[in-house]
This record gives sequence, structure tokens and C-alpha cells, in this order.
Amino acid sequence: MRTQTFQATAELKEKFLVDTRARQHQVFVDEPEALGGTDTAINPVELLLSALGACQSIVARTYAEKFDINLKHFKVNLAGDIDLDGFFDKADVRPGFYDIRATYEIETDAREEQVAAFVKFLEAHCPVGDTIEHPVHFSSTFQLNNQR
Repeated sequence: MRTQTFQATAELKEKFLVDTRARQHQVFVDEPEALGGTDTAINPVELLLSALGACQSIVARTYAEKFDINLKHFKVNLAGDIDLDGFFDKADVRPGFYDIRATYEIETDAREEQVAAFVKFLEAHCPVGDTIEHPVHFSSTFQLNNQR
């Protein structure tokens, strides 16, 4: 097995604004005003949906040739449902998505059967989709007041 470790940081700034970084890249995350933020950036769950769509798009580009599919246009529209009572600790329900739906907009000369097999493959080989769909080990530690 070839394992690669990816890393990112997320630093809370003013209010709900978060400065996230990976390698030399930076993405800001915020909450909409209705949820107490300043709406200066997408929120974490929108970022998760975006990451899923981006990953599916990259898998599509990577494997289109293998399936003899000329992608003229590929777009993923994603929607997900969350019971906010879980986040706001108002009910004993999951705080995360309980349903995520994807619709693929694909323009190609390929036959429908080819495209169906291609979509099935890309969903099976998308690392972000796999992480969402299957349990993953999560662990954490903390440093208090900059102590090491």
C-alpha cells in the first residue's frame, strides 16, 4: 500500500471566520449571517460539498480516457441536509449531513451505458466520497496555552 499524508490547518480569527491553509494555499471559511457569521466565505458544510464535487471532478478527468469518454463539460451539483438542532444542541440528533445528493451534468459523445459505468467508477474511486461514506478513524490531542 502506498500511503500519503495530507495536512491542513484551520485557525479561528474574528467571530466565525476561519483561515484554513494547506501547502501554499489558503481558503477562508465563515458562516452566513443567519447562523451568526459575517458571510464573507462559504461555511464548513458547503466546503465539504465543494470538496466532494471537486474530488469527483478530478476523478472524472483522471479516468475519462480509460472509459473512452471525451468530457466536453462536467459539473457536479450537490445538496445535503442537516438537522441544525444537532449542531445547536437542541436535540439528540447527528450534527452532520444525513443525506447528500449529487447530480452530474455531463456533455460527451459517449453512450449512456458508458457514462453510467463511468459515474459508478468515479463514485467508487473518489477519496472524499469514500471518506464520507465509510467510517474513518479520527483522533485528536490538544496543546493548552502553547505548552508542548
